[in-house]
Amino acid sequence: MSVDPLKVMLPKPWQEMDFFKKLEGLEGVPVINLHLWFDRKLSDIDQLLFSRSPLLSVYADMSNTCKEYANPDRSMLELVLAPAQDWIGKSEEEILAATMAELEKLFPMHFGGDNPAKLLKYRVVKTPRSVYKATPGRQACRPSQKTPIANFYLAGSYTMQEFLGSMEGAVFSGKLAANAIARDYSPKIVSDAQAPEETQLAIG
Repeated sequence: MSVDPLKVMLPKPWQEMDFFKKLEGLEGVPVINLHLWFDRKLSDIDQLLFSRSPLLSVYADMSNTCKEYANPDRSMLELVLAPAQDWIGKSEEEILAATMAELEKLFPMHFGGDNPAKLLKYRVVKTPRSVYKATPGRQACRPSQKTPIANFYLAGSYTMQEFLGSMEGAVFSGKLAANAIARDYSPKIVSDAQAPEETQLAIG
């Protein structure tokens, strides 16, 4: 769960606790994901790519990187449009048109000439509040995975760990949360040496 819905779902008495009050300093930013299926192969690169486009931050050809979408003849691109505050309110058609214009620059060999690549289908996913906005001072607002509430632990990229808001941070926070639970309920199995304290990962 991201930080914004968590703040809304917390019981009112918990919201008054200092531990949870600092969450008010974290606010998610809008992000748009696009899933595009094409009639041909656009790339054979098997990894996430950072884009030189000012509109599209990262993308991957899922037909190469994910076995569920594997296809030797057709590409399925997943792209992240961010920052998206100027686009979150626009129509899917406007977002798609702007994305396709950027893809023509990224893949000119496939979108020029007499036989350009054709878009077979698409999906636009809008997330009005996604990863937290990493502005100065936000680090102090990030909570540990262990909370003052018994049997209540947090996991998410907004919690205290060595990455910013990202999938990597979310996964790592889950491991830290599992370690915290193991320390609390199986202290003889998981030692501090095996599971580093969250405070050791604080940045700045």
